[in-house]
Amino acid sequence: MTDITKENTFLTDSRFRSLNDDLRERFGEKLYKLTLNGGCTCPNRDGTLGTRGCIFCSEGGSGEFAASPQLSIQEQIEDGKRRLAGKRPVKKYIAYFQAYTNTYAPVEHLRRVFTEAISCPEIAVLSIATRPDCLGEEVLELLEELNRRKPVWVELGLQTIHEKTASFIRRGYPLPVFDRAVKELEARGIEIIVHTILGLPGETADMMLDTMRYVNSTPAAGIKLQLLHILKHTDLADYYQHTGFHILTMNEYVDLVIRCLEVCRPDLVIHRLTGDGPKDLLIAPEWSQAKRQVLNTIQKELKRRNTFQGRLYSP
Repeated sequence: MTDITKENTFLTDSRFRSLNDDLRERFGEKLYKLTLNGGCTCPNRDGTLGTRGCIFCSEGGSGEFAASPQLSIQEQIEDGKRRLAGKRPVKKYIAYFQAYTNTYAPVEHLRRVFTEAISCPEIAVLSIATRPDCLGEEVLELLEELNRRKPVWVELGLQTIHEKTASFIRRGYPLPVFDRAVKELEARGIEIIVHTILGLPGETADMMLDTMRYVNSTPAAGIKLQLLHILKHTDLADYYQHTGFHILTMNEYVDLVIRCLEVCRPDLVIHRLTGDGPKDLLIAPEWSQAKRQVLNTIQKELKRRNTFQGRLYSP
C-alpha cells in the first residue's frame, strides 16, 4: 500500500501539479493506494511475446509491494486497511492493480476481481496498470462499464517513444499500438496515466524530453516519471554487470526531472517523480533508497531555479 504523498501542486505553494492535491480537489480528502494483485500474468512472460519479460522487470512483475495473490481481493483490501489503520486516519482508498499486466486475463476473471474491488465502499478509484496491446474490445467494454460505477484509471506502460530503446528493453509493441489504445480509452471516457522511465540505456536527456512532449500531445490526464532501477535477477542487471553503463546520479536525476516538468503540460497530473525499488533486490542506484531526500531536493531546486511545470511547454 502506498501513501499518496504531497509531492507537487499548483493548488498550494508547490511548482507542479501533484496527484495528492488533484485528489483533494476532486474527492475532498486524501486517498491512499492499496496495491493489489489480481493474479494476472503478461504476454512478455507466458510465451506469447517472450518468456523473460521486459529487460528491467523483476520476477514479481514490478509488483513487489502488492499483496499476496493467494488472498481474495477483499482480503487484500482488508489487510491493507489494517496496516494503515494504526498509522493515520484513512477514509478512502485507490484500488491499484500493479503486478504484471492487469488486463491480460479472460474478461470473466477481470470482471470478478475488479468488481470485487470497487464493491468495497471505501474504494474511491480503480487504477489498473497494463500494456496498450492488452486492451481488446471486451476488456474495453468492461472498463467502460466499471467507469460508470466508480472512476477507472488505466496506466499504460509506454516507457519511451524511441523504437530502438523500446526494442532493447523488449517492450514488445510499436508506438502506434500505444496510440490506438489511448484513442480507444479516450473514446470511452476512461482516464489515462502514462508510465515513463528516465535513464534507460542509450537515451539522452533530449530523447527523454521528446517522450514528455509526446505525452503532452495525447489526452493523458497524468504521467509517472520513474527512475530506472537495476534489480537483481533481471536481464538489465546482467547487462549492467557486463557493460557498466552510466547510471544517473541524484543530481543528474533531479536536473532531468525538473527539465521534464518544465516541458510538461501545466494540467498534466504528476503521479510520480521517482520510485523506490525493493531494498533486497536493488543493485543501483543506491541513492534512490532515500526517496524523501530526492523529493525534497527536487522541490528545493525548483524554487532555487524559480521554475515550474509547464514553463517551457509549447502546444
